Amino acid sequence: MKIGVYTLATIAILVLASSLTYASDPSPLQDFCVTINDPALFVNGKFCRDPMLATANDFFFPGLNIPRSTANPLGSNVTLLNVDKIAGLNTLGISLARIDFAPYGLNPPHTHPRATEILVVMEGIIYVGFVSSNPANRLFTKILYPGDVFVFPEGLIQFQFNVANTTGVTFSGLNSQNPGLIVIANNVFGSTPPISPDVLTKAFKLDKNVIEFLQKEFSMTT
Repeated sequence: MKIGVYTLATIAILVLASSLTYASDPSPLQDFCVTINDPALFVNGKFCRDPMLATANDFFFPGLNIPRSTANPLGSNVTLLNVDKIAGLNTLGISLARIDFAPYGLNPPHTHPRATEILVVMEGIIYVGFVSSNPANRLFTKILYPGDVFVFPEGLIQFQFNVANTTGVTFSGLNSQNPGLIVIANNVFGSTPPISPDVLTKAFKLDKNVIEFLQKEFSMTT
């Protein structure tokens, strides 16, 4: 009886451990599942096209080597290649992002609620960081140079800031076909409809006039 209990416990631990090694998305049950874009259908993911109709273009995106414009107040531009850009990514549990930075450009504090991210620097000097969850709220930061790699755990607030006076470029892999994006300031101050200023005044310990100013500013940029 004791051996049987230990065996069951061992199996349970192994099953749990193996489940934690999966990507953020469910594993595919076929070689691939190229998406069908039908706005009338809503599922957790995308519906599959007949695999016999798939072509190489369903797994292809050109021109990621081309710099993107950073002519905006933040001085950054994120090109995300998720399932909406590459139909063949459906069910494969992965996506890719290129971030272009102007000198001193910022990818502001944000989270990816469905993905861990691994980032490599190609150009620039990038100050990166993430903050752990409550109650510790620990800040983990690093200055990255070309060739350096950094990992951002799933769901935690993160940022990237080019501290060089030259342009910057990074590439990131994310373990979801649709990582999701929550830009903290945009979501809090630019929501539709807006969050009550009374709530934000108390939460951020700021004057109500400041809160209303921030809501007005972010409502025009989201």
